Amino acid sequence: MKKLFISVYALLFTLVNPLHAQTFTDSNLPIVILNTDEGVEIPDDPKVLGNMKIIYNGVGVRNYVTDQYTEESLDYDGRIAIEIRGSSSQVLAKKQYGFSTKKADNTSNNNVELLGMPKENDWVLNGLAFDASLVRDYISYTLSRSIGDYAPRTNYCEVIINGDYKGLYVLQEKIKDDENRVNVEEISAEDNSFPEITGGYITKADKTNADDPMAWTMPSYIEKNADYVHSLPDPFEVTPQQNAYIQGEFERLAAQASNISLVDGYPSVIDIPSFVDFMILNELAANVDGYQYSTYFHKDRGGKLRAGPLWDFNLTYGNDLFFWGLDRSHTDTWQFDNGDNIGSKFWKDLFDNTEFKCYLSKRWHELTQSGQPLNLTSLETFIDETVAIISEAIPREKERWDTIDDHAVEITNIKDWLETRITWINDHIGSSAACSNVETPPLVITKIMYNPDETEDFPESDDQEFIEIKNKGEAAVNITGIYFSGMGFNYQFPPNLLLPAQGVLYLAGNAETFQQKYGIEAFGEFTRNLSNSTQKLIVADGFGNVMDEVEYIDKSPWPGADGNGYYLKLTDVDTDNAVATNWIASDEVLSTPAVLEPVPEPEPELPLKTDENIEAQFYPNPVDNIVTIKATNLIKRIQLFDLQGRLLQTHDVRDYSYQMNMSSYFTGAYLVTVYTSKGPMVRKVFKK
Repeated sequence: MKKLFISVYALLFTLVNPLHAQTFTDSNLPIVILNTDEGVEIPDDPKVLGNMKIIYNGVGVRNYVTDQYTEESLDYDGRIAIEIRGSSSQVLAKKQYGFSTKKADNTSNNNVELLGMPKENDWVLNGLAFDASLVRDYISYTLSRSIGDYAPRTNYCEVIINGDYKGLYVLQEKIKDDENRVNVEEISAEDNSFPEITGGYITKADKTNADDPMAWTMPSYIEKNADYVHSLPDPFEVTPQQNAYIQGEFERLAAQASNISLVDGYPSVIDIPSFVDFMILNELAANVDGYQYSTYFHKDRGGKLRAGPLWDFNLTYGNDLFFWGLDRSHTDTWQFDNGDNIGSKFWKDLFDNTEFKCYLSKRWHELTQSGQPLNLTSLETFIDETVAIISEAIPREKERWDTIDDHAVEITNIKDWLETRITWINDHIGSSAACSNVETPPLVITKIMYNPDETEDFPESDDQEFIEIKNKGEAAVNITGIYFSGMGFNYQFPPNLLLPAQGVLYLAGNAETFQQKYGIEAFGEFTRNLSNSTQKLIVADGFGNVMDEVEYIDKSPWPGADGNGYYLKLTDVDTDNAVATNWIASDEVLSTPAVLEPVPEPEPELPLKTDENIEAQFYPNPVDNIVTIKATNLIKRIQLFDLQGRLLQTHDVRDYSYQMNMSSYFTGAYLVTVYTSKGPMVRKVFKK
């Protein structure tokens, strides 16, 4: 396959001798016009002040440079502070920029919407460095959002700085804490004890320098360690207690990356779906920096450690810094194990863990099905749509910088590369059979008080918030490992407790206030408040298998329970609680909460109930993960049941031994029936 290639001559030429600006009058893309005060050059640091206008007349409407004088055509017209950003990209003549939108006083931040992106003040002009296709970052961030994960929002635009046409850019969000970006609680210097010290954090594995000092380092499977840098809190303001806490979470992950215990293994530390998605997108793209550099993590207050968002995906899909002798983005290797930028040990350790790899495979096959975002046909269609957006700007970019040889060939090569890459991953990612039909407990969110009214007796609205959860099943549920996933609301249930059949429990914003107002005891207290407008609530088991999901909003057709003393009540636990019309606004007295009992200790192992001529071994028992079953006679079939007699697994074997995966089940006793050529046998197996 032909490599994606940037002409060495063209690149070196642009390093020292940028081309002359051409006449630029209009575009199908938004036009960004920047003018620094007194026309000063934009430095690497510090930021300099200037004015910015964004010309955007709407979808399908042409934008003209002369529209900068027409107020109705301006998406933004105001002050900014701007600097050059990037690391290796700074050698290029075409620079990348970071800027903040400012108020007229040149000091105060001005939170504004830009090109439909939510209000904020920190932004990036991505110059698409080292990427002759001009699409790699854009498609990667968009793919991340399309599979349900936050990544910076993006808009293509063409840029003029101090009268000089600079070419095609992507205006995008900077990664930072914000309810519309990385939705974690902002941690302050005073947050040094529990629960405040638990978040929020934004941390990255990256290159370190004076501006990004190393917080700690972690060993890799090669000599190159992974260095970690604070993004939130500020690296120069983080307290020793905060640094120790978040470093400890990463070290817990590293120590337990092979331990599947819901109590103290990696499922108790990380949000597994976010790590799975992060690995899938890095591996799909064969990101040469993935895991080692520009690799972000975040952790909310009271929540688990999460991987992401994506950042800096220009050296992907077969692209690398070829002119520096580097060639690392291949179709036939795992990036976390290719001997180069492989990051911390825990990435490979997670992949090597049977349960994690099963969920990785399951998610991969879901996302690559027909019609899904990572399906090859879907990818090719999206790439074509992206190229159509920028097709008019491509000749201008080539004329301005001469870093594009044949753009059509670049795009064809990406598509060919993706086809080969997807085939290779399909052949090497393994089976997902053991985790494809996981039975989850029947827990349902049945009441939501998201915006209580304020009264003389209870003047704090947030303190009165609560959620009711009901076990609608006929058997007790072990709540070990169950948590609220997603962003903006977090809670992890304590281990080794049973919620009885038909029992309810309450989680409150303030447990003391909840008891004073409602006369009953809350089971737990969450550390972040429910949104007064809209919130997605996701209840999942320790491996991220969703058992309930509700997204309420404060508008019709959802009932009126917004600041008026009413809460949302599900009318029937057997209806779909994702449907607004299945809820009512209620002020009824709350149900009496259930008393949770501890999970009983495993019973002594029972003797085999079988023909005395049939011999078999079950080990280990109790089991963490895989139980091996061996028999002296041919095993025909194996079935796994819970103690209520529900069939959980069936395997046709036709062998003398079999390894059965029990990793996704809760702690407790299970019955295994083994059918052999001499007859059946039953053995009780205990899951740790």
